[in-house]
Amino acid sequence: MISISNLRKIYRMGEVEVRALDGVDLEVAAGDYLAIMGPSGSGKSTLMNLIGCLDSPTSGEYVLNGQPVSGLDDSDLAHIRNREIGFVFQTFNLLSRATALANVELPLIYARMPASERRRLAMDALERVGLGDRVKHQPNELSGGQRQRVAVARALVNKPSIILADEPTGNLDSKTSEEIMSLFNELNAAGNTIVLVTHEEDIAAHAHRTIRLLDGVIVDDQTRTAGGTRA
Repeated sequence: MISISNLRKIYRMGEVEVRALDGVDLEVAAGDYLAIMGPSGSGKSTLMNLIGCLDSPTSGEYVLNGQPVSGLDDSDLAHIRNREIGFVFQTFNLLSRATALANVELPLIYARMPASERRRLAMDALERVGLGDRVKHQPNELSGGQRQRVAVARALVNKPSIILADEPTGNLDSKTSEEIMSLFNELNAAGNTIVLVTHEEDIAAHAHRTIRLLDGVIVDDQTRTAGGTRA
């Protein structure tokens, strides 16, 4: 599903060259559940932005579902984001004056889907995350965990190839964090490919595979076996 080869992202700040990614190779198969970890400045957010087509690499190859995306322009990247990728952010990124249903419908509006079909799919997505009884509630009428569930439903509604979650439990208490991670576990068990960025070991432990970045390169890549150990 994801094939990354020798990916580099270089930022120039005056005469200073910052190598945010410095030759990353990564393969992610359909149905994988991958956690990306690393200290601040390691390149994990840059890698997430490139996987999510929010930015373009300086060099290297990125192929998503058989389509090379490394050299696409902003319009083509936006199209792929809306069709292939569902985003879940730490800060939820919900429209404050819109209902849960309207928030989940947003990607379908961008896809120019008819209103009746939008509502049906948005309702199905909210039911899937356990919020079928909260469709008319606005974000300020929902708990933090419920708001993140709305964000997850929005990420799911287009039936994307990949769900990208950036610190999805960063604004939640420990109990609610576990509830959200249980939801991700269920989604992955149902066949969804999930890539998440986190700095918390207990959150990363939910993933089947963890890569660790340092100074723009992958320094560790471990897969959890059926017994729970890492190989």
